[in-house]
Amino acid sequence: MHIPALTTEQMIEVDRLMIEDYGISLLRMMENAGRNLAELALRMLKDSGAGKSVVVLCGAGNNGGGGMVAARHLYNRGADVHLMRVGGSPLKEIPAQQWQILSKMGLRNEPDFNLNDADLIIDAIIGYGLQGKPRPNVANVIDQINASGTPVLSLDAPSGLNTSLGATSKPTVYARSTLTLALPKVGLLTESAKEAVGDLYLADISVPPTLYKNLGLDIEPLFYEDTIIKTGE
Repeated sequence: MHIPALTTEQMIEVDRLMIEDYGISLLRMMENAGRNLAELALRMLKDSGAGKSVVVLCGAGNNGGGGMVAARHLYNRGADVHLMRVGGSPLKEIPAQQWQILSKMGLRNEPDFNLNDADLIIDAIIGYGLQGKPRPNVANVIDQINASGTPVLSLDAPSGLNTSLGATSKPTVYARSTLTLALPKVGLLTESAKEAVGDLYLADISVPPTLYKNLGLDIEPLFYEDTIIKTGE
């Protein structure tokens, strides 16, 4: 199966059209992304969250919001979920709603959680919107992730990776697996990004085929059998 890739600019346009032309809200897209992220996390944990410790590192933006949705689903599936807010910026509106839900469930920020104690790290710090290098406080957390030796699942892109060029910042998260959304971003498929991306998976966030056609892309339905597919297979 041929899976085309999008530039970062095209993905921004996909998000815009989803909201403005199709009425598929950011909240709906975030829910789809986070649910699929939780499902892939469970597969990495051998299909069960029971007795497993998962730490979800959340940025302030929409990527962080997807991680928060995943945290909710994993908690509901029996995982021992730990949250870490990263970056210090105020949460955007929709991620703030997700954070409030988690707070009502009894989950709190655990800034001093030892990443070495987790069975899985979910990297939901920075998505495709990275410009330049991660800020120093974020870079420090990325260094801790890489030093932990704990398997990492990144949402959309490993934090620190330029999704247009495939260039890795110093530092960049080195993931065991990356779950990207809608279609792969071109930078994820470059030779320079392979080590950071790890196994690349694609998640359905319910983009209508007609939207892709409006962008000049003729894409056959990708998710015949599953809402998560591994690329290259």
